[in-house]
Amino acid sequence: MGAVYQAAALSKAFKVKPFVVRDAAVFPIQVEFTREVEEDDKSKSLKHNKRILFQRMAPYPQRKVITFNRYTDDFEFYVNYGDLSFLSQDDLRIFGSLNLTTVRLKGVGESFKKHLDYESKGIKAHFNMDESGVLSLDRVESVFETVVEDKLEEESTLTKLGNTISSLFGGGGPAPEAGENLTDAVQEEEESLAEPGKDEQGEKQDQKSEAEDAGEEQGEEKQPSPGQAETAAPQAESEKKEEGEKLESQDPKENRETVKEEEPSKSSGDSTATKTEEEKKIKAPKKQKFVHEITMELDVNDVPDLLEDDLKSSMKKLQDLTIRDLEKQEKEKSANSLESFIFETQDKLYQEEYQFVSTEEQRDEISRKLSEASSWMEEEGYAAATKELKDKLSELKKLCRNLFFRVEERRKWPERLAALEGLLNHSTIFLKGARMIPESDQIFTEVELSTLEKAINETTIWKNETLAEQNKLPPTEKPVLLSKDIELKIAALDREVQYLLNKAKFAKPKPKKEKNTTKTDSGKNGTAASETETTIPPTEGKPEDKPEDVGPAAEPPAAERTATDAEPGPDSGSKKEKTEAGGESRKNDEL
Repeated sequence: MGAVYQAAALSKAFKVKPFVVRDAAVFPIQVEFTREVEEDDKSKSLKHNKRILFQRMAPYPQRKVITFNRYTDDFEFYVNYGDLSFLSQDDLRIFGSLNLTTVRLKGVGESFKKHLDYESKGIKAHFNMDESGVLSLDRVESVFETVVEDKLEEESTLTKLGNTISSLFGGGGPAPEAGENLTDAVQEEEESLAEPGKDEQGEKQDQKSEAEDAGEEQGEEKQPSPGQAETAAPQAESEKKEEGEKLESQDPKENRETVKEEEPSKSSGDSTATKTEEEKKIKAPKKQKFVHEITMELDVNDVPDLLEDDLKSSMKKLQDLTIRDLEKQEKEKSANSLESFIFETQDKLYQEEYQFVSTEEQRDEISRKLSEASSWMEEEGYAAATKELKDKLSELKKLCRNLFFRVEERRKWPERLAALEGLLNHSTIFLKGARMIPESDQIFTEVELSTLEKAINETTIWKNETLAEQNKLPPTEKPVLLSKDIELKIAALDREVQYLLNKAKFAKPKPKKEKNTTKTDSGKNGTAASETETTIPPTEGKPEDKPEDVGPAAEPPAAERTATDAEPGPDSGSKKEKTEAGGESRKNDEL
C-alpha cells in the first residue's frame, strides 16, 4: 500500500498529501584502528579504538569525515559492522564476516616531512553513503595549517597626499577597509566527526594548549590595543572642540586663536592614529591551509569481484535469457494474432456487407479453412514454432484478401464520389464565371480556360462510364471503380482549379482608357438630366394651355413642387397629361 501511495505522490495525475520517504541504514557501521600509547612507566602498548561512523537506522544519503590526530606515519584501519546484538544467533551465523573494508594508507610520513614548519590538523578520511546505501571511501588527505604575517605595503605618493588632506580637513585617520590584508580563519568541514574516545593524555595536552592560548589572549587584552589608542585621539579632539565652541560664544577673536592652536594638536592626533593603523596592519595574522592527498589501498571484503571467465559466462547467460524472453514474446504475439484473426473472420462471414459481396461457395471455403486452423491451434498451435504460426496466418489472410478488398472499396465509394461531384460542380461554376469576364478585364488566357474545361469534361466522362460499367458487374466480382482512381482524378482537377485561383489572387487590374470613360459619363449625365426634367411639375398650380412654351431651364424649387403634389385639384388629370406631353416635347427638342 505504501508503494502505491508513493507512486501516486510522484505522479502528476493525482493530488495526495505529502508523502516523505527516508532511507535508513539497517546495520551500524564503525571504524576500528590500533595505535601505540605511552604508559606512565614510559612503556609503549597498543590500544584498540572504535569510532561509530553510522548509527543504526541513520538516514542516507549522508557524508561523514573522521579525523586521525595521533598518526605521523603510514597506518591502516578497518571499516566493520557495529554492534549486532539485536540479531539472533542464526542471523549472525548467516551474516558472515563483519569486516567490510580494510584501508591501508601510504604517504603519511612523507607529507609530514614535506611540511615540517606547518601545524598538523590531522588526517581526514571522507566517507559517503549514496542513495542506494552503498558505503564508499572518497578520499583521504593530510591537512596542515600555518600562520603567515603580511607585511605592510608601501603607500603611493598620491595615497599619502590624500590622507594628509583628509586629516587637515577634520577627516581623522583613514577607516580600515573590510578585509584589507586580512583573511578569515580556515573553517573546518561541517560534517567532521568528533573523536569521543581520545585517550586522557591527548585531552590533557589539548586542554593545556587551550589554556596557554587563552592566557596569551588575556595578556594581549591587558595591553593597550591599537583600536583603543585610535579611539582616544578622537575623544580628545571632541573635548577640544567643545571647549572651542564655548570660547567662541564668549569672544570670537579668542576663538580664532584657539582654533589656530588646535590645528597642530589635530595633526599630531592624526599621525598617532595612522601609526596605530600601520601597526595593526602589520600584526594582522593570515592562516594558510595545505592539503596533501594520501594514497590508499582498499581490500573490499563485502562483495568479492568475479573472475574474468566467470564474468563472461554470467554475461552470456544474461544475453541468452534476454534472447529467450524475446522469442517467447514473439511466439505469444503470433499465436494471439492468428487466434484473433480466426474469430474475427468467422464473425464477419455472417455480416450483411460481407455476404453481399461473396457467394455461398466462397463463404463455405473460407469457413472450412478457418475451422481447420482453429482445431490446429487447440491441438498443436501453442506448442508450434513462431514461423509455423506466421505461415498459417499469412495463408488465411491470402484466402480472405479479395473478400476484404471488395467490402473496403464499397465503404469508401460514397465519400469519394461525393467529393468528386462537389469538385466538378465548383469547377464548372468557376469556369462559367471566368468566361463571363469582359475582354478588357480578362486575366486568364484562352489556353488556361480550355485546359480546365477539358479536365472537367474528361473527369465527368470517366465518372459516368466507370459507374455504368460498375453497375453492370455483380457485387461478387472485383470492382472496376476503385477509390484510389477517384482520388487521382480529384487531385488532377483540383490542381487546375488552384492554379487559376492563385493567378487571380495575384493578378493586377488592367488600366482603362480615358476617352471611353468621358463619353460614357457625358451620356449618363444627359440621360439623368432628361429623366429628372420629365418628372418636374409646373411652377404654379394653374393648368397650362401651351406646353411648348415651358422652357427646360425653368425648374421650380423643391418646396413648391412638394406643395403642388400634395394638393391635387380638380384638373389634376389634365395637368398630368399636359406635363407628360410637355416632357415629350422637351425630349424631342433636346435630341
